[in-house]
Amino acid sequence: MLYLLRMLVLGLHFLLVGAVGLLIGLCRPFNPDNSRLFARLYSVPAAWFMRLQVKAEVGPLWDQPPGCVIVANHQSNYDLFILGQVVPRRTVAIGKKTLGWIPLFGQLFWLGGNVLVDRKNAYQARKALQTTTRILRDGTSIWIFPEGTRNPSEQLLAFKKGAFHMALEAGVPIVPVCVSRYTQRLNLNSWRRRTVIVRSLPPIATRGLSQQDLPALMEQCRTQMQQCIDHMEQELPTR
Repeated sequence: MLYLLRMLVLGLHFLLVGAVGLLIGLCRPFNPDNSRLFARLYSVPAAWFMRLQVKAEVGPLWDQPPGCVIVANHQSNYDLFILGQVVPRRTVAIGKKTLGWIPLFGQLFWLGGNVLVDRKNAYQARKALQTTTRILRDGTSIWIFPEGTRNPSEQLLAFKKGAFHMALEAGVPIVPVCVSRYTQRLNLNSWRRRTVIVRSLPPIATRGLSQQDLPALMEQCRTQMQQCIDHMEQELPTR
């Protein structure tokens, strides 16, 4: 019963934020701070409905000036309600082109200045890389999930190259953001509060690196994030 009530409230909340956000987006389209505002509107009330306490330890992320590549692990569709609380200023995201067709949310994603990519079209993918390089050099950060898909398991999937190509091309730092494994503890049919830790790691510099350094850069980032997630798991109760 509680689960169904939560789904109803979250659905109504999703529609309400979409309508309000659409008005904001039309008043200031493609503003690089739109995504941060929309993320807050979605996440803060939704996390309360879901009884999720987000413990944000993201000093390195918020201290980093805009114009970096932010990489985070991706567990479920509920990530928006958790990571939305820590999005820094002047940050946009990269998403699949199909996101643009989701009613209200897709329009907000577009008006937020986010980048929609058709992964099946090689020409469009190259064009998107040029766009992201310009965005980064203009002092706007880009948020991306390097695993490329949702992954609730204990081990991170192999990272895809896109985020790291962007960082190397623009010569900007990479800031890893790690989220504790909340999907294993989430119970939407319970009123018990659950804690989720979001922790950012120190920026990884890319200036002076070349494409030959790409594999080592990817492995360094993935290893650091895996160690951080494992450590956070030890800090939280098992159930």
